[in-house]
Amino acid sequence: MFERIVNMVPEQWRGVAEVLLVPISWIPGMQDVLLTFFSYSDSGWATAAKCAFLLLPVLLWVTAVWCTLLAVYTVPFRSNRVGFFSALALGWWAGARAVWLYWVGTIRAATVIIGWAFTLVRLALKLLPEAVHQVILLPFTVTGKMTQSYFNPGVPWIAFVMLLLWCALETTIFTYTLFPTVSEVIADLVGADTPPLMGPVLWLFLLMLIAGSFACVQALIDAVKAREVKFLAQMIVVELFVMFFEVMFLYRELVDAVTPWIAQQTSEEFRMGIGLTLALATFGWLGIRGMTWFLFAQFGTPPLLAFISRRPLVDPQQAAPVAVEATIPWWHEPIADFKREITWLHEKSDEMLEFLALPALHVLGAMINFSLILVTSRPIFSLPFRTLKEVMATRQALGAIPLQPKKVMP
Repeated sequence: MFERIVNMVPEQWRGVAEVLLVPISWIPGMQDVLLTFFSYSDSGWATAAKCAFLLLPVLLWVTAVWCTLLAVYTVPFRSNRVGFFSALALGWWAGARAVWLYWVGTIRAATVIIGWAFTLVRLALKLLPEAVHQVILLPFTVTGKMTQSYFNPGVPWIAFVMLLLWCALETTIFTYTLFPTVSEVIADLVGADTPPLMGPVLWLFLLMLIAGSFACVQALIDAVKAREVKFLAQMIVVELFVMFFEVMFLYRELVDAVTPWIAQQTSEEFRMGIGLTLALATFGWLGIRGMTWFLFAQFGTPPLLAFISRRPLVDPQQAAPVAVEATIPWWHEPIADFKREITWLHEKSDEMLEFLALPALHVLGAMINFSLILVTSRPIFSLPFRTLKEVMATRQALGAIPLQPKKVMP
């Protein structure tokens, strides 16, 4: 490169040019040696170690050498030479200290990372037995909480759910037994095939009828408890009509469906008349209603009626006043823990960022200082940086440096 520059100079001035370029002529050769040093390594680990510990210091060395030797050419034209040489000497001192801090900071960051990894592994080993212990005890804990909440007074959810499931089961059975009869009746009425939606519509219709049957039983029980004779007589009549309807159209069909099995179990000549069929259907209705009522329907029907009417299950005027304790929602504590963990994570991430960034920023700051010493005879950064906030605060430092040439008085 320097040979080309010398050849571009007129022949009578080539000797002077060679003398002038002597201070910086050896720098390209040094750069080639350093490039060869980083390009060829025995293994990948050696290349990684060179780049981690020597790349930035070598770049700082090359920058400092270039800036220092180029500054030699500017000495005759500078006014405050003493201040310039002082700034240059302090730049070399700051550069050496930046390299030292870079190596120490790199080792410190690696040590901190290893220490954090060791701490996290130890914490995981401590928490693992406790987590296994909590997983083993989880069924017993959940069972204990469910039992405790179950024995406390409140809405009988188990009876409510069992009533709904029983209504759905009874509806499904009667839909299956009534579907052929209803299909035949509808086909005779409209003179066409059975509509595709007849099955779901029939199922919903029977579900409301069966749930209404339990509601009528509940109304009859309430009338007996209230000892209202007139209302009791009305409810008895209504209950008789309900029983007649279900026995005649629902349970009779079920008895007719199981009649072949009854005949097979007795004799081939056995035939059930209409009276015996209705009697069996009535006994079936009374037995099924009685068993389901005393098992769960008497507890599940009031919540069902309260849910449909959107009324409280217990009358507030008749209920005894209960002291209400101020309870904190269950999600407050997990959210507070999450916020604390996020805050801790941000603090530790900022700390780790300083550990990783400050060593490299020291070296880069020293390189920029050499460049500005060459141009303005003063550094821009005050090394070393203690925190990343100091690095961000130097963004306005360039505006304070007078880069405009001084006006010369005539």
